[in-house]
Amino acid sequence: MNWYLKVLKQYADFNGRARRTEYWMFVLIYLVTLIIAAVLDNLLGLTFMEGIPYGYLYLAVALFSLIPSISVGVRRLHDIGKSGWMYLIVLIPFIGGIWLLVLFVTEGNKGDNQYGPDPKA
Repeated sequence: MNWYLKVLKQYADFNGRARRTEYWMFVLIYLVTLIIAAVLDNLLGLTFMEGIPYGYLYLAVALFSLIPSISVGVRRLHDIGKSGWMYLIVLIPFIGGIWLLVLFVTEGNKGDNQYGPDPKA
């Protein structure tokens, strides 16, 4: 939970570097939060239409976490020495998402790089 809160505190901070642990713990807690929001939408009857399992709580959580998720992704790319603009590779159908996943699981550069000091240090 501390990793998720750390990312939320750096809401729109695209500078610096993010460790793999910081990125993946944020993603894990974000996905669990989305699942809980979808379940609550269904239990409380807040879905948009019949047959659509998403509702207003899900939308609120997704929109609130959109900018932090992009910023932690950019900082994760900085940790491996890539520009934040590499995030746009996801726009290439199928291959882009796989390549971005490979970049996100790659170990970060040891020592300082052009984006800041080593977050493990």
